[in-house]
Amino acid sequence: MSHALKQVFNKDKTFRPKRKFEPGTQRFELHKKAQASLNAGLDLKVAVQLPPGEEQNDWVAVHVVDFFNRINLIYGTISDYCTEQSCPVMSGGPKYEYRWQDEHKYRKPTALSAPQYMNLLMDWIEVQINNEDIFPTNVGTPFPKNFLPVVKKILSRLFRVFVHVYIHHFDRITQMGSEAHVNTCYKHFYYFVKEFNLIDTKELEPLVSAWVSSGCT
Repeated sequence: MSHALKQVFNKDKTFRPKRKFEPGTQRFELHKKAQASLNAGLDLKVAVQLPPGEEQNDWVAVHVVDFFNRINLIYGTISDYCTEQSCPVMSGGPKYEYRWQDEHKYRKPTALSAPQYMNLLMDWIEVQINNEDIFPTNVGTPFPKNFLPVVKKILSRLFRVFVHVYIHHFDRITQMGSEAHVNTCYKHFYYFVKEFNLIDTKELEPLVSAWVSSGCT
């Protein structure tokens, strides 16, 4: 592993603690299966497909947690450069501004700095994925009816992290020599959400140019 990639995976740089799967559980086995597909160098379009005999919601749940961990790592590498001064607005260039809304303090879409937005986002996702009523961990416990709507909201908001990093901080990623890793993470994310129709195509538009320029076709 290159020094740059070691920096990407430096635990001290993780923006949030990693969410882990309990060994011996079905999710842990699915997680290992997903990782094995990636490590085997499979085409990412193939690697994201539901394995035969597995439940789609289980497969989706494992990937949501994995993407949360990976995107935390990516943002962690540039978080020192994403400040109130450098990024006073959570955006993806001049055309796209992302406002925060939740069920508590911010009941209306509110303009925030990128670091404020990221903190609220990661806190919110942690609450969702640690909620047994939404992401049940026991085998045989059914997923709730609102599972996919929650998942779609999580993934659409995580996509905004990619947008911000690509458009405002990719020079830092390039300086670290980690652009190939970030591009691969984004390709994996993109193929997954397209495979299961988890993000509206229109929402993916901010990174079309970055997608093409990085050779991700």
